[in-house]
Amino acid sequence: MSDEDPYLWLEDVSGDAALAWVRERNAETVDALTGLPGFKVLEQEMREVLDDDGRIPYVVRRGQHLYNFWQDADHVRGVWRRTTLEEYRTDRPAWEVLLDLDALAGAEEEKWAWAGSRVLAPEYRHALVLLSRDGADACVVREFDLETLEFVEDGFTVAEAKTRIGWIDHERVWIGTDFGAGSMSPSGYPLQVRRWHRGTPLADAQLVYEGRPTDLSASGWHDDTPGFERDFVHRQIDFWNQELFLLPEDAAAPPLKIEVPDDAGASVHRRWLTVTLKSPWLGHPAGSLLAFDFDAFRAGEREAEVLFTPDERTALAGYSWTRNHLILSTRADVSSRMELLTPGEGPGAGGWRRAPLPGLPPLSTTSVTGTDPDVSDEYFHQVSGFLQPATLYRGTAGGTGGSGSGSDNETDNESESLKQSPALFDTVGLAVRQYFATSADGTRVPYFVVGPEDRPGPGPTLLYGYGGFEISMVPQYSAVTGRAWLARGGTYVVAGIRGGHEYGPRWHKAALGANRVRAYEDFAAVARDLTARDITTPAQLGIEGGSNGGLLMGAMLTRDPELFGAVVAHVPLLDMLRFHKLLAGASWIAEYGDPDSPADRPHLERISPYHQVRADGPAYPPLLLLTSTRDDRVHPGHARKMAARLREHGHPVLFHEHLGGGHAGATDHRQTAFNEALVHTFLWERLTPQT
Repeated sequence: MSDEDPYLWLEDVSGDAALAWVRERNAETVDALTGLPGFKVLEQEMREVLDDDGRIPYVVRRGQHLYNFWQDADHVRGVWRRTTLEEYRTDRPAWEVLLDLDALAGAEEEKWAWAGSRVLAPEYRHALVLLSRDGADACVVREFDLETLEFVEDGFTVAEAKTRIGWIDHERVWIGTDFGAGSMSPSGYPLQVRRWHRGTPLADAQLVYEGRPTDLSASGWHDDTPGFERDFVHRQIDFWNQELFLLPEDAAAPPLKIEVPDDAGASVHRRWLTVTLKSPWLGHPAGSLLAFDFDAFRAGEREAEVLFTPDERTALAGYSWTRNHLILSTRADVSSRMELLTPGEGPGAGGWRRAPLPGLPPLSTTSVTGTDPDVSDEYFHQVSGFLQPATLYRGTAGGTGGSGSGSDNETDNESESLKQSPALFDTVGLAVRQYFATSADGTRVPYFVVGPEDRPGPGPTLLYGYGGFEISMVPQYSAVTGRAWLARGGTYVVAGIRGGHEYGPRWHKAALGANRVRAYEDFAAVARDLTARDITTPAQLGIEGGSNGGLLMGAMLTRDPELFGAVVAHVPLLDMLRFHKLLAGASWIAEYGDPDSPADRPHLERISPYHQVRADGPAYPPLLLLTSTRDDRVHPGHARKMAARLREHGHPVLFHEHLGGGHAGATDHRQTAFNEALVHTFLWERLTPQT
């Protein structure tokens, strides 16, 4: 125990005393909420929504098959499976089950959760399967044979760690994992990039690159595009700065740095280098997307093809390559737009052509869910909105011409509607509107309101926010929110505050470090605007957020408690003076600042909810904290200590910690349904008091 922090003992994740305290708090929360009218019905409704077999099974192509991971009532931990495009087009595709995690967990008596796979092209027979224990970020790696459907005896196997791994060929992989002292960063990520040969001890893998001890991570990967085979190393200096290196064919030669700004994003596809700017460069503004001929760039050429330039209302959302084309996603006032871009002929970067991808409704979001850039111009993308269930489309970009063919139909686009999510709540009488609040410094802050079209007056309202790490809050369909909140007459609001990426790099940078308060002022401005518009009242306004959004919730609780009637924080970050010492926390110094720096510590203490809890002043609204013992990203000690301090000062707080679940808070639909029932029972009970 520390004199400065009497609850430091709650940071002992699996300590007997800490877990005993957790069990006591869990019991209190279960007693307070699960016996309320409607809890069991709501929990069952949430489970039905999550398990609904009409959900879209999103896929990625690997050769002739489409792969999917699926969870439902019969597959609690899930199955990894595949099918063909012809089958996928049907209403009830026939799936080949590759790996059943429920069966594996039962056989090995381990709570396995799916963490992804790496399938080796072009044969697509061998895969590296990543398995997490109960949802943690750290995972084990095992090689899997997609013909025999068995793990490969004496194949590539890696013990539990935050491993980075990828195929070079059947005999070799790029590997970064825990090789002992000095091989992992203070945040717990690999600093070494090694080339590992089949049949040799992992410890003997050849060291190719090593980041500095203060770096966030390092990783290597192989580009197996036919005719463009090459290897790269990526050095992540901190969360927002990195370097990209090309590895020469001569293994003795040093890596060749791709000379772009450290805060820019860079990637290479076939002959093209694409660069996303976060600061001005070569006369182009931050937020631009540039393309260069890769070989010419390495030779010193710096003439760019400008693929996107932002303005005050429009920002780059992302891009995806097909074999011959680039799909550009942008957002105008947070609503999606898409274009198909086609490189021109010749050795230079000029002559790119563009055509819009039509059919996107207003106040909606579209995203590319999969492409096969080495082989074809096929792509999958989905479109959804708050009241619009997702539709999955399959497109073929650019007709039949090859790269640079110059055919007139090269920017044609053929698409088909493949899958449609079911409407799982009644939207009759509901409407979506977008408003803008004015923040303390005059900034215009966008937010969406989803609720009754003809509102008789203020009513129960749930406001969601995040405000960090370039994460944008966009329109999307949530059957959970629809069934648990909107269907009961509530209004749902999503705020696009600074710290996110709604308007590009400037929007994110405006709330970095000592300017973090801008995000909190934005969120408070939206809350006040909701009251001014007679949509709700402070007593009827609940707020919710997770992770960095949990920090936002803690800040709102301690800064502006009079604005809200209830607060929910999931897996929250709350102790801003010790976050860098807990699990992956050191990786976020570039976002928040360094508590050990005299220049940063004062502003971190001011925004640290854990240190701003007071016994006097305005009463705090009731708070529900949810976390996970197996969260190895945001330490559960944040939520535990906050609950303890609030209890000490007499503030109303409920706390619940799943023993598993990782940073997502749950690994299966049963846990998720229980969490959602807790949240919405808590909010509805406090925002609609019975008279």
